[in-house]
Amino acid sequence: MQDCPLCLAPGGEIVWQDGLCRVIRVDAADGAAFPGYCRVVWRAHVAEMTDLDPGSRRHLMNVVYAVEAALRTLLAPDKINLAALGNMVPHLHWHVIPRWRDDSHFPAAIWAPAERSVVAMRQPPTTQALATAIAAALTEEESGA
Repeated sequence: MQDCPLCLAPGGEIVWQDGLCRVIRVDAADGAAFPGYCRVVWRAHVAEMTDLDPGSRRHLMNVVYAVEAALRTLLAPDKINLAALGNMVPHLHWHVIPRWRDDSHFPAAIWAPAERSVVAMRQPPTTQALATAIAAALTEEESGA
């Protein structure tokens, strides 16, 4: 697809990547309100999970799980939201969003109207800390530990 923003550009700061997918830190306004917010983006332009073979689906989900585990370890959020929508950008990607009970949108989705102004500013993890935690969690996930 020639005009796909996730094919044309990384879509944010690359935190971790391999030959099949990349993890990016969201650099939009949402990233400030939701520190640690990442996307896991499949490299090839496909729209749905079932466009992938079973091994590729497992790999992608292992990366999503590793990002979730890394964010839980580094930030201790109250909840992690996982979403794969693709309505605006039909290129397979997962949103991994740390959430806190006092964030501006909780308990609603981050795309809903804000419930309140941001109560507490939280420090996002450094890129290096996030990359290290993702790699460690992915190693653990793939080893079945």
